[in-house]
Amino acid sequence: MTHEQISNLNKIAKQMIAPGKGILAADESMKSIEKKFTKINLESTEENRRAYRDMFFTTPGMEEFISGVILFDETIRQKTADGTPFVELLQSKGVLPGIKVDGGLEPMADSPDEKVTKGLDGLAERFAEYAKLGAKFSKWRAELSVSDILPTDNCIQENNKRLAEYAKLSQEAGIVPMVEPEVMMNGENTIERCTEVSEKVLTSLFEELKKAGVALEGTILKTNMSIPGQKSGQTAAPEQIAEATLRVYNKTVPKNIPGIVFLSGGQSSIEATANLNAVSQAGSQPWPISFSYGRALQDDALMIWQGKPANVTDAQKAFYKRARLNSLAVQGKYSSEMENEA
Repeated sequence: MTHEQISNLNKIAKQMIAPGKGILAADESMKSIEKKFTKINLESTEENRRAYRDMFFTTPGMEEFISGVILFDETIRQKTADGTPFVELLQSKGVLPGIKVDGGLEPMADSPDEKVTKGLDGLAERFAEYAKLGAKFSKWRAELSVSDILPTDNCIQENNKRLAEYAKLSQEAGIVPMVEPEVMMNGENTIERCTEVSEKVLTSLFEELKKAGVALEGTILKTNMSIPGQKSGQTAAPEQIAEATLRVYNKTVPKNIPGIVFLSGGQSSIEATANLNAVSQAGSQPWPISFSYGRALQDDALMIWQGKPANVTDAQKAFYKRARLNSLAVQGKYSSEMENEA
């Protein structure tokens, strides 16, 4: 890649990680959004999905705290109720449109309990189309289950090879890749085991990115914090999570990555904000660290909305508040008392 191409990618990456701002993950697959809508007894029709995304994107002032939005293939083509394309609306607010490009998960051939991410077939052509549609960054997620014996080295390597191949194609299209290896939080593992696996996964990821010739200056890392598995019975204070997480990053993440964003995984809205705040309060790091939350930014609003137009304004207020609290957490200025403020 030319110096100019890398410089353009770096400029976008820095915009994604602008001080005090994070990224909204609104890229739920059809299956994921159906699950969300089931919670509120709403059918997953194209119009309901459009109205749901519309509610977030038209929230007054969301751009104060949100630098970019990851869209799904259907969403990048949709419009607001008044006919404005979503991409155009976001751009008018100075918010970067992104696109999820992976094709979901498939069982791994020689280890059926593990999954690899598919979607490389025809990806270069899809990138060309997404660039025309206005996408400035992209996302590809790998899922790594944790137990005493999982993930296997083969699963880690295969997922990271695919992440690297995707990242290279994304950069060639002038689109910043967000690489997301997610060490899952739903197991019986301890925080120590999560930390150990996270270190292994990230070490391998950066080896594969280097081999593939990916320009790290034009890449964003989206990944998990070091957290005990939900079925482990173990709890960890935000300060403990921050310490373990930063220990892994400082060992594995090269200094020329423009930034790291956390995924929320299985955390509640409040946990995700509190843990992000603890990381920020741990002091200056070699790279900016922010958030790219889906559920932890949207759930409060979803529960208020219930699919009813009359509830949109209140739901937008809840989303605005959640985004503001996460913005404060990025700056290490959040406190739990703020949860009770109007």
